[in-house]
Amino acid sequence: MSSITVNFEFEKETKNSVRYKEVPVDGQAPIVGSLYVQKWYAGSTKNLSITIEKKD
Repeated sequence: MSSITVNFEFEKETKNSVRYKEVPVDGQAPIVGSLYVQKWYAGSTKNLSITIEKKD
């Protein structure tokens, strides 16, 4: 099993959600790209981190 933490920063608000864009690590392609989070949870948060775990 391996895991990675992906960081996101605020991009824009939509009707019911907030869109975050991935902050890629230098020299690597984005893993997720854009992430949509519902407004009721995101609130006014400008930065998010998500840990992704591969289970093989």
